[in-house]
Amino acid sequence: MLKQNATCDDEAATAPVLDIETGLGRIMGDRILYLKILRRFLHDHGATPCQIRSEFKAGNYASARLKTHSLKGAAGMIGAHRVHALSLALEASLRAQAPDLQQQMQQLELAQDQLLKAVSNLLGTPEEKHIAAQDMAPDPAAPAIQLLLARLASHLREGDGAAIDILENSATLLAASLGVNVYQEVAAAAHEFDFDAALAALLRCR
Repeated sequence: MLKQNATCDDEAATAPVLDIETGLGRIMGDRILYLKILRRFLHDHGATPCQIRSEFKAGNYASARLKTHSLKGAAGMIGAHRVHALSLALEASLRAQAPDLQQQMQQLELAQDQLLKAVSNLLGTPEEKHIAAQDMAPDPAAPAIQLLLARLASHLREGDGAAIDILENSATLLAASLGVNVYQEVAAAAHEFDFDAALAALLRCR
């Protein structure tokens, strides 16, 4: 276990704070959508590491692990490799109910601070503000979209990795149809191969 944790620490230490190319690659290079997802990350997960610490101090391991799992998926979605790696390690430690996780939580909080600064700097540039202002036109609930959503739900229900291909290849259309926040939740869970959670998020909005 110590050796495994050391490996995770090494990976986290060398991982980039924000790998924009990886994040864009998950959504077929759609920069407008990527910026929306980054803004959603700031809104939904800016304070998550502090919430994890609070739940841990209260002895709520299950709640702390759930928040860590959610942060892990969201960080992976945007290409935040360091926060993703640290969340992965912390989630495992919480599952084992390790008594002293102070160092791991401190590392995650530090990495999250660095990530939030990087995201804020990226979103604050004039170029990105201009891009973000170009909103996606909402797409009507056409039969083709309903068919796409049905295919996605079917693959998720079967635990089929083809669901990830659909989420990546049709990212813009799905985000316009489902809303960016729902799309991000579904995609983040699917990329963690948590197909049950992804399906639940998809069905909640339909």
